[in-house]
Amino acid sequence: MAKKASVQEKITLRGFYRINLINPDGSIAGDSKWRENQMTQDGIDQYICRAMAGMAGSKSVSHVALGTGAAPASSDTALAGEIMGSTQRLTVSPSTIASRTLQLTAAFLSANSFTTATVTLQNVGLFNSSSAGTLLAGNTYATSSCATNQSVNVTYQLRFGTA
Repeated sequence: MAKKASVQEKITLRGFYRINLINPDGSIAGDSKWRENQMTQDGIDQYICRAMAGMAGSKSVSHVALGTGAAPASSDTALAGEIMGSTQRLTVSPSTIASRTLQLTAAFLSANSFTTATVTLQNVGLFNSSSAGTLLAGNTYATSSCATNQSVNVTYQLRFGTA
């Protein structure tokens, strides 16, 4: 009896982020370079698995947050040391790149007083709400001192691939 060949597909998901600290003159004061994030268990379950089937409890990314603390945990509803200025979390602008990458961008502008004193930024995270909510992904990076007259650009990519 002939053996049937099995068809196997593997989909991978990797998240990356980049943080740019921008001076008032538009020059870049700091660049985290592309850094890999950590996906949370709740994020994979609620943003990917449940969302694909339209199940109750599914989530979609709508906001990004910056903070001053450690790497986020799987069940976090806020970042450690989350910046709590007048714009606390920002709504992300989504787009797709080459049909396999979801890109989310946001700009924390000094003109919006997202921080009222110099802070040492160290973490970033994606959420489904402007407050509380469920963390999809996030991580820490080398600290950056951010003055009140500086802005921060955040670019996040979720890259889907096949192996």
